[in-house]
Amino acid sequence: MWAEPPISVALVEDDAATRARLSHVLAAAPGIALVHTAASAREMLDWLAGNSVNVLLVDLGLPDRSGLEVIRWCSTHQPATNVMVVTLFGDEAHMIGAFEAGARGYLLKDGTEDELARHVLSLHSGGSPMTPLIARQLLARLTSPARPPAPASQPISAREKDILQALSRGYTYDEAARLLGIAPSTVQSHVKNIYSKLAVHSKTEAIFEARQLGLL
Repeated sequence: MWAEPPISVALVEDDAATRARLSHVLAAAPGIALVHTAASAREMLDWLAGNSVNVLLVDLGLPDRSGLEVIRWCSTHQPATNVMVVTLFGDEAHMIGAFEAGARGYLLKDGTEDELARHVLSLHSGGSPMTPLIARQLLARLTSPARPPAPASQPISAREKDILQALSRGYTYDEAARLLGIAPSTVQSHVKNIYSKLAVHSKTEAIFEARQLGLL
């Protein structure tokens, strides 16, 4: 009797213990074939250049670059692959960034493991699995009344735009500093200026306001 092939899955996760736990769950699930795991964005992108999978699971906080870059690459070069985020980042900026990059599901690592296989099956069947907290944030964003963006009190400099772009892609201050070839303390100084100019108090608010103003 003919049987459907298993759903092929690849996973990129830098934490070895977490990668082992998620791999164990996926490998034990009927109808799922875990075909590759990677510990960095570069390793996964190199593998994807010559291979494809039905489902790609991506952590956002990778050591060499943001997981958002992996999602964007996959969306452009392998659009048939369903990408799902599995991460610790539950803030709006990362959530929106991931969906804009092409993710079709978003799970927080806390409490994910027992249900991961079910979520993979749901994603492959056309669903968009989301941790309840993420679903509530997305719903709140979609149902909140639109408000006109407030203009920045002072112009945002080109360097500040570069930093905003890096932060919106999920980079930490240290990673943004390395990317831009400046000191982490310089990044922090620019971020303070950005907060003041946009009249915000957090990275998430800064990214949101920058998008509203067309800076990102």
